[in-house]
Amino acid sequence: MAAQTEPTGRAPSAWKFNLLTLVAATTAAVAATTSASVGWPVWAMFMGWVAFFTRGHTAREALTSYICLAVGIAIGMAAALALRALMPAMGALAFGPVVFVVAMIVVSLRATAPVNNVPAYFLGLITFFAAHLEPGWLAFCELAGVAGLGCAAAWAAHRLQGAIGR
Repeated sequence: MAAQTEPTGRAPSAWKFNLLTLVAATTAAVAATTSASVGWPVWAMFMGWVAFFTRGHTAREALTSYICLAVGIAIGMAAALALRALMPAMGALAFGPVVFVVAMIVVSLRATAPVNNVPAYFLGLITFFAAHLEPGWLAFCELAGVAGLGCAAAWAAHRLQGAIGR
């Protein structure tokens, strides 16, 4: 999934294209099976996979993207707790101030290199809210763990494809 042809570059041969595809598909299948085997949501593994592709593809950049995603999960948990506190008094209107504060924090982080990966923060927020888990350490560990598996799998696939592409 990582070895892509530049618009002006020559397309890989059919066998190389198929081999690159096989590497990505196999890596994704292994990561999905691993996730399912330990009871983690497979879709959340793919959130980590997508987060990998929001930045550069070195190990350091992959780790930074993962950290941003994990922080996004934590921010999502804080938002859920704030909503829980405000909704009895405000009802659906509680979403306005909570989303405003979360968006101000996340979007402001764009100025904080190297952790200025706004899309990865939002992937973390989405991961938490889509999981429908109670905020807490266990939920964080599960979601951050499975997303970390996805990010690592995408990095491994990218590295393997790079070796084939040379």
